Amino acid sequence: MMRLHNLRPRPGSRHRVKRLGCGESSGHGKTSGKGHKGQKARSGGSIRLGFEGGQMPLIRRLPKRGFNNAAFHKRYAIVNLSELGAFKAGTIVNEQLLRESKLVRGDFAGIKILGDGQLGHELKIEADKVSASAREKIEKAGGTITLREGRTPLETPEAAGSTATEASRKKRAATKPAAKAKSPKKKTSPKG
Repeated sequence: MMRLHNLRPRPGSRHRVKRLGCGESSGHGKTSGKGHKGQKARSGGSIRLGFEGGQMPLIRRLPKRGFNNAAFHKRYAIVNLSELGAFKAGTIVNEQLLRESKLVRGDFAGIKILGDGQLGHELKIEADKVSASAREKIEKAGGTITLREGRTPLETPEAAGSTATEASRKKRAATKPAAKAKSPKKKTSPKG
């Protein structure tokens, strides 16, 4: 019958510890199983997993497959104030006008106005995003900037799908119950 006092590990499951550096007669003396010289013979000299001596490692040689968030990254068309100076005063600058004047090309999630350059006259700008410096310069020149809610003109199917998912996310966030307010803890002064 098996009792606590006669418990033994299974035969072959435990191995004798390799005792290094205990003299030549131990079988592991002198270099202690590390061989002669070289990076791997030194103390602290180790090579990271996957390193192939500077050769292009296997993980970088193989093609990459599978899911990647880069496919869902939003790209914005960048327009600087220096490029908007070509339009006449009082012009309504929107995506359609920017595409006609070849300042914006290709498919984008929206247009972002950056503050590089100066604006000498007032413009009415419609964009999706605007930097703080650009907003300041536009308002200083007497112009106005309107941020668009959604991509209505020249909308791409990818962008339409992303706006639908954003709307559903906002709807779910609105239906969530409000978190319970935590009661403030009473401060106790140390007794003297």
